[in-house]
Amino acid sequence: MQKTITVTVNEIKETHRVQSNQTLLSFLRETLDLTGAKEGCNEGECGACVVLLDGKAINSCMTLAVEVDGHEVTTIEGIGNPDSPHPLQQAFLKNQAIQCGFCTPGTILTALCLLAENPNPTEQDVREALAGNLCRCTGYRQIIDSVLEAASILQKGVAR
Repeated sequence: MQKTITVTVNEIKETHRVQSNQTLLSFLRETLDLTGAKEGCNEGECGACVVLLDGKAINSCMTLAVEVDGHEVTTIEGIGNPDSPHPLQQAFLKNQAIQCGFCTPGTILTALCLLAENPNPTEQDVREALAGNLCRCTGYRQIIDSVLEAASILQKGVAR
């Protein structure tokens, strides 16, 4: 069964027909060609598929596309670009918190959600917020350092 949804994705209003059982992850990747969110475990355990729904981090593999009708979704493609990367993206690069990059989009969006709720997190706050984001390559020290550095930059108002 199909349903028409209207959702704002990265500040662009999108109206599409979707299957009632299509996941948000599939909708983003296959319909909108936004491939930043990855399919990892497909069980909501690894965090590779994290996107923001109305500013809150969610696992897009566990959310149906029909559930986001009328809402706002932000993907990694919506927070920065090569000419103007987000401070979190800059910090991840500077601190070498990226290796294969599979987990990076979900981790950055989870961190962005954390910083929106808590602009001055402690290391423990960062660890707890990122507990659902698994990284098999980089290790967590560089990721935590990146989030704390971005928080400091954002607090100073140096970046957006």
